[in-house]
Amino acid sequence: MYKRVLLKISGEALSGDDASGLNPQMVDKVVSQLVELHKKGLEIAVVVGGGNFWRGRTGQGKGMDRITADYMGMLATIMNALALQDAIEKKGVPTRVQTAITINKIAEPFIIRRALKHLETGRIVIFACGTGNPYFSTDSGAALRATEIKADVLLMAKNIDGVYCSDPKTNKKAVKFDEIPYMDVVKKGLNVMDFTAITMCMENQMPIIAFGLDVKDSLIKAAMGEKIGTLIK
Repeated sequence: MYKRVLLKISGEALSGDDASGLNPQMVDKVVSQLVELHKKGLEIAVVVGGGNFWRGRTGQGKGMDRITADYMGMLATIMNALALQDAIEKKGVPTRVQTAITINKIAEPFIIRRALKHLETGRIVIFACGTGNPYFSTDSGAALRATEIKADVLLMAKNIDGVYCSDPKTNKKAVKFDEIPYMDVVKKGLNVMDFTAITMCMENQMPIIAFGLDVKDSLIKAAMGEKIGTLIK
């Protein structure tokens, strides 16, 4: 079992089978596992994406200025962060939302010492707005925050059950890796996280477990050190 973990979950994962927005059943599925891990004594941080509401590259593809589109994507992550906070606290676990863009009315600004104190005192910390800068994905935000809080592992909740040699949705013969080095992910161009994020994890020796959210209790299994998904190290 790890002591401190950071979960990266995409906005699309929170929409479940819906085309967009928040799916209450999927939110509860994620939150229930987070609460169970909290009861086991783990220190938990979460980085959440916003693709279920808006993606920066979608706006860019429609002719929008890249910087404007990216900032809109950061704001979308706040809605997901607040939804997770509400669902977690309804189950009796204290939380804090910290944002890389200052929005004092609804969340704390990201301050590393404060985030560490929250974790040490048993609060689940939800990080929103990625890195706070355009041109960086929430994957990069997850790699950065995991490194800053000195997490034992970065848990990547995906829509497939690990890392494959090619897309298993289009290639039925695609082979899943149980374990793979960082550089192989880069060299093979595998779709796990963006190049900036995987490089940051490699430079800071941050292990990554990529696993499928649809697998029963997958988040609990990954955080408890059970063999699941793909280990990148």
